[in-house]
Amino acid sequence: NIVTTDLRSEKGIKGTNMNLRSVVTSFLGFLGGANPEKYCSPPCVPGDESIMKPKEHGTSHTPVQPNLRWNCDNTLADRICNFNRHYAENSGYFEENDISFLSEVKKMENPEKFYDSNTGKLLFTAPSGRTWKEFLEESHRHGWPSFRDDEVNWDVVRILPNGETVSIDGTHLGHNLPDKAGNRLCINLVSIAGNPSSSVED
Repeated sequence: NIVTTDLRSEKGIKGTNMNLRSVVTSFLGFLGGANPEKYCSPPCVPGDESIMKPKEHGTSHTPVQPNLRWNCDNTLADRICNFNRHYAENSGYFEENDISFLSEVKKMENPEKFYDSNTGKLLFTAPSGRTWKEFLEESHRHGWPSFRDDEVNWDVVRILPNGETVSIDGTHLGHNLPDKAGNRLCINLVSIAGNPSSSVED
């Protein structure tokens, strides 16, 4: 089912899942003392709070595109991308039956490009340095599409001191949750389901 629970809600399974990720990332931020180096080791590009200052549409200049890829829900996407700093789509959202992401990428042999749901700017190209099977297995383990350094367009993606991962235009993407292999960007599918903008060069 499409997640429609209020992102601030603490009731219901979907609300609990979203709050769990918020608690985890907040706790990690506390342990790290909001240390940029903890969440942004090279080649990561750090950002600051000014990126997410209020704009015409929440933290962004525009709402999400009207026809997002993979049948992603626009209402959910707009709330997560533009009016949210901590919460996430439901764990496993990218694997749900009414989301076409898995069925499409399982047929692919080449890397896929993932675009900002607001601006259409290129954010990620994956998989890189691994197979689709490895990318999907890691994403499945963690519940959200998970990207490594070589898959990130660091010209557009920034990591804030508490690990929040955003675009330079103010789109909330997810969080960086590093592990022993390095940076692991845990990203909402609804945030990267945009179509490439005709005015943006890849």
